[in-house]
Amino acid sequence: MKLKYALSFLLCTICSTVVLAQKLSRTEKKIVKSIEANNTEAIGFLEKVVNINSGTLNAKGVKEVGMVFKDAFDQINFKTNWIEMPQEMNRGGHLFAETTGKKGKKLLLIGHLDTVFEEDSPFQTFEMVNDSIAHAPGGNDMKGGDVILLYALKALHDNGLLTNAQIIVAFTGDEESTGKPLDVSRKDLIEAAKRSDIALNFETSTGFNYATVARRGSSGWKVEVTGKRAHSSGIFNDNTGAGAIFEMSRILNEFYNEVKGEEFLTFNPGTLLGGTFVTYDEMTSKGTAFGKTNVVAQSAVVHGGLRFISEEQKENAREKMRAIVANNLPQTSATISFTDSYPAMGPTPGNQRLLEELSQVSVDLGYGEVLGYDPGKRGAADISFVAEYVDCLDGLGAMGTGAHTPQETINLNTIEDLTKRTAILIYRLINQ
Repeated sequence: MKLKYALSFLLCTICSTVVLAQKLSRTEKKIVKSIEANNTEAIGFLEKVVNINSGTLNAKGVKEVGMVFKDAFDQINFKTNWIEMPQEMNRGGHLFAETTGKKGKKLLLIGHLDTVFEEDSPFQTFEMVNDSIAHAPGGNDMKGGDVILLYALKALHDNGLLTNAQIIVAFTGDEESTGKPLDVSRKDLIEAAKRSDIALNFETSTGFNYATVARRGSSGWKVEVTGKRAHSSGIFNDNTGAGAIFEMSRILNEFYNEVKGEEFLTFNPGTLLGGTFVTYDEMTSKGTAFGKTNVVAQSAVVHGGLRFISEEQKENAREKMRAIVANNLPQTSATISFTDSYPAMGPTPGNQRLLEELSQVSVDLGYGEVLGYDPGKRGAADISFVAEYVDCLDGLGAMGTGAHTPQETINLNTIEDLTKRTAILIYRLINQ
């Protein structure tokens, strides 16, 4: 596989040299040379921000990473603004950077500063594995994408190509665990979208020749069950009934059998607690359970997530889940509640046109055609909040493996080419 990738990359490089002379304008060739000259600096910048812990709940670390990016955007003449979130939200703020103008398409470029690796994670530092791969917490999800975006804009700035263009960069500080309420945490992002024509998101790339025109939405759900506390010798009789844990087991089993199966629809119970007493802290996603084997369980609670491709699909799934929860075992009762998080980003004609433009840039650079990625294999992202207002394209970030795990890696060899593709796409869009 490594030999196959190396040969493919070599062929692309050879092909790129030929096609550059045929397909890129003189200005675009200058952009490419600037990116090549800055690539070592870009990788050093990536290592610097990866080594600052910015787990979503580490608000101080999120802001520290944000300030590093703020300084970099200040240096290329973007007007920057750090937006604090309310203290009770327990989330870091957002970094916005902007240029103003009336030329071409108005762009919203989206990234995020936070990672899933909190301060107590043992996975904290950037470490080279070989000459092209590095272990890096949050490296491909998504500090690598942030760096690609930054250095694409730097190349355009260095060549004097951002004059009179409106570009808004929005780096959120809580993408991995969105702050609530959403009308506060995503207010600035949505307002920026309303002033834009196109949104590009630099989440993890799903492959060099793929981009994302549709992403599923995300919704939280919680099932709470109450049973009759009693001596276990009486379980199943008319007076004692089945207990909370059996009732919760029935509900989850019927979810699996009756709701599962529709294309793009998935749901996952993330935590399960049951016993005589249970506690759960939604802020930290931690809980406790107390019970004994000779006592029928009095309480059970499950927190889960639901993924969907449209609002209609989401509501249909919720109705099925409500019906299952209402059909209780003896001497038990259950409720289900839902919390909206990310809306879906549907596969619109405008999104498809953006994909075609990216694909043309990729072909012109000698990298080959770019195809739409299967939305069933992608989760939710910040771009979903703005899909109602603008044409969208996602998956433009760094390449790597193992995102959200201690084995997360980033492929450093692809950063330069992905930055070139981003810069040429932005250049063409702001000159349309």
